[in-house]
Amino acid sequence: MMLREPAVAGRFYPGSQARLAADVDGFLSPAVERVAAKGLVAPHAGYVYSGAIAGEVYRRVRIPKRVVILGPNHTGLGAAASLWPGGLWRTPLGEVAIDDGLTDALLDAPGVELDDQAHLHEHSLEVQVPFLQRSRPELSVAALCLGPLPYRACEALGAALGKAAAAADALVVASSDMSHYVSAAEAREKDRLAIDQLLALDPAGLYEVVRRERISMCGFIPATVMLVAAREMGATRAELIRYGHSGEVSGDDKQVVGYAAIRIW
Repeated sequence: MMLREPAVAGRFYPGSQARLAADVDGFLSPAVERVAAKGLVAPHAGYVYSGAIAGEVYRRVRIPKRVVILGPNHTGLGAAASLWPGGLWRTPLGEVAIDDGLTDALLDAPGVELDDQAHLHEHSLEVQVPFLQRSRPELSVAALCLGPLPYRACEALGAALGKAAAAADALVVASSDMSHYVSAAEAREKDRLAIDQLLALDPAGLYEVVRRERISMCGFIPATVMLVAAREMGATRAELIRYGHSGEVSGDDKQVVGYAAIRIW
């Protein structure tokens, strides 16, 4: 059986079970009413910077038993649309089963290939898993790591994903940070352009504005695919739960990374 070992435990998030559980539970507090959702956007930086923002959306979404996680490919390894083949993903909190049914369904989507190389050192999907584990311990996931794709490929993949997720009653998580290494003021201005398209449920608009305005949103491909899928699943509403940036933690507003937490239902 394939086992995906944690790649960034002890760096992006605590490496000990007790500390990780306590930190994630803190991010998920206080408890509020969770609602069913089709998709969400959550950041993937180190928890010290973005964990609280990710927690804001996770604590407001009812996590189902089956989840598809989409993340950008930061390493450049593997296929353009790399699907983890099967087995288990391990974090310090324990093991999560790879959902064979969802994985098989996604393998039929255009351009998707079974591939583990893109995942081995990739943090964008991994950092989402502890939030899911603490919210729904018995869940299973499918994990798709996405490199650069033209919009038509995003649309085709999102449509197939939406059908698979709807049939499985699954949530689609898009892992993305927003602007990178710009001033806090520029990050807010540019990120608002992308966020507006997310809130309008406009995947083509998101793809176009990120490219046109050169917004350094690393997960805009996963977010675009998620939007297409969510619309396929019948989503009609979106809400910005929280926006922030790394300077709020570091005290440096000259070079920040932006983070957004968005719920779609």
